Amino acid sequence: MRHTRHRRLTSSADLDITAFMNLMIVLVPVLLLNMVFARTTVIELNFPKGLDNPETRKTLQLQLAVTPDQLLLADNLGGIIKRLPNTAQGPDLETLRETLKQVKARLPEKRSLTLMVDDRVDYQTLVTLMDTVRSYPTVVAAQLVQAELFPEISVTDLVDAVAANGEGT
Repeated sequence: MRHTRHRRLTSSADLDITAFMNLMIVLVPVLLLNMVFARTTVIELNFPKGLDNPETRKTLQLQLAVTPDQLLLADNLGGIIKRLPNTAQGPDLETLRETLKQVKARLPEKRSLTLMVDDRVDYQTLVTLMDTVRSYPTVVAAQLVQAELFPEISVTDLVDAVAANGEGT
């Protein structure tokens, strides 16, 4: 009997990476395109500066009281500027924007406004009001731009603000 040894064929193993390369060729551009659309926006807020401080009461502070049924634009010196009842769709943003434009025309150096928000007002309404108060769209040199209104927004609870002012709205 003859023993034959079987030799195993040894060959170098080649990695087939064509499928992986095809995946990368498709995946990288798709991810890069999606980066443009996935943008996180941060809204910067300030805390109201001492509503109960006598020194702050002497300087003009614009205040927007937000309740579920109306908006009340006022200042701490002269009182109510405008009362805006809600429409069927919610807060009357167009009238608020026009009123804020008029106030900004009279006080161009003023950049701050305090939102005094009732607990019953929902989050989306608050964000929409903040966007409305911050700026408005306008056309300059045939381009649509955002013109500044009151970008420095402070947010406080309506009950706390009324208690600090010692008066009702």
